[in-house]
Amino acid sequence: MATTNVTMRMDEELKAQAEELFADLGLNMTSAFTVFVKQAVREQCIPFRISRAVINEETLEAMEEVRQMKQNPSMGKSYTDVDEMMEELLK
Repeated sequence: MATTNVTMRMDEELKAQAEELFADLGLNMTSAFTVFVKQAVREQCIPFRISRAVINEETLEAMEEVRQMKQNPSMGKSYTDVDEMMEELLK
């Protein structure tokens, strides 16, 4: 199979981080890019979800609250009945 060269520009630090990751996975940059392209062609799409990470302050606070509740379950109230929980939530 004939091969061709592909030239890309990328942030120097990002490239170094990618090379380190790929080396840990037993790949070099060329192999990793080839795996990505083969998967994209096979699936006819980008083989992972691309989205904007929009986390506002309220969401960050909620995430922190959940983290704290996991460490200390007595912080929150638990329910065994969904109807009871919904009734209390709607008050």
